[in-house]
Amino acid sequence: MSPQSEPASPFRAGAIVIAILANPREKFWGAILQLSSVGLSMRGVDLSSFDTFIAQIRDGEPFAAGAMFFPMHRIERLELDLPEGSLPSLAQRFAQKTGQDPAPMLVSEFLPAATANTEDMRAGAARGQEEESNAAGDSGTGSGESR
Repeated sequence: MSPQSEPASPFRAGAIVIAILANPREKFWGAILQLSSVGLSMRGVDLSSFDTFIAQIRDGEPFAAGAMFFPMHRIERLELDLPEGSLPSLAQRFAQKTGQDPAPMLVSEFLPAATANTEDMRAGAARGQEEESNAAGDSGTGSGESR
């Protein structure tokens, strides 16, 4: 299998994740800067400070998410920050409360190309939704989701 035909990893630079660490047990929310066999570099906040971080951004205070490195032996689990059923993801909660997309904010200093990729992916998803809607022929049948 050639490298070009391999699917992209969901755990790539710029992905919003929750990292669960061991010794001591900690949880961090943020964006991957780099993931390798050595460890995880990310920019984000301790999960217990998430609501404070949102309030800080919403109130226009200086940005305080740290860039961190965790050696691989501390990483117990890495989860993509995705919605579960009717519960929004943490990134969606962040966007709802601050009016800002967290991905570009977290990676812009470190991964300028990732910011452009995030915008390209969002535009592509919007086009795909429009195409699905047009293909349905405006029959009034939707996914049942409210936005």
